[in-house]
Amino acid sequence: MAKSFIIETSARHVHLTKEAVNILFGKNYKLTPKKHLSQPGQYVCHERVDIMGLKSTVKNVSVIGPERPYVQVEVSLTDARKLGLNAPIRESGDLTHSAGCTLIGPKGSLEIKEGLIISKRHLHATPIDAENLNVKNGEIVWVKIKNSERSTIFGDVVVRISSNYSLAMHIDTDESNAANCDANAQGEIIKI
Repeated sequence: MAKSFIIETSARHVHLTKEAVNILFGKNYKLTPKKHLSQPGQYVCHERVDIMGLKSTVKNVSVIGPERPYVQVEVSLTDARKLGLNAPIRESGDLTHSAGCTLIGPKGSLEIKEGLIISKRHLHATPIDAENLNVKNGEIVWVKIKNSERSTIFGDVVVRISSNYSLAMHIDTDESNAANCDANAQGEIIKI
């Protein structure tokens, strides 16, 4: 019997430090949650920023809370090309020698030397989920997304396991569009 899980599209967004929030939105500013996400404790904020690259600017980009210990900007390959930036495909938090950009908020701007990445497709799982799916933390798997018009198999999906997660696979907008995913998209691990 197949063990399926939800496929979620992770659109371009930024994670900010407290210091970055102060620069972009004003001293002692507090991010305001707009919508809770599937991963526990994560939420889309009402606040938005612009991302300025070498060639153009992507406007009105979501801020994801809560604040983090580092600034991280996640875009699709299409976004990176539009911005004129050579962004690497990386796991969250792996920011060394990644692309830089300028973030623009209503109260100020912040130039980051590194921190802009294309997020590597990944599967969030709890330890119990991982046991049921027979996967280990850091394992690279293949995931099949089946739909009536554009079934797709994604390779190079990294498994991330934590008791703080909720079972879901995250792909960016380019990948989601290529597979014709909607809000009900489901995936399953396949053995190649």
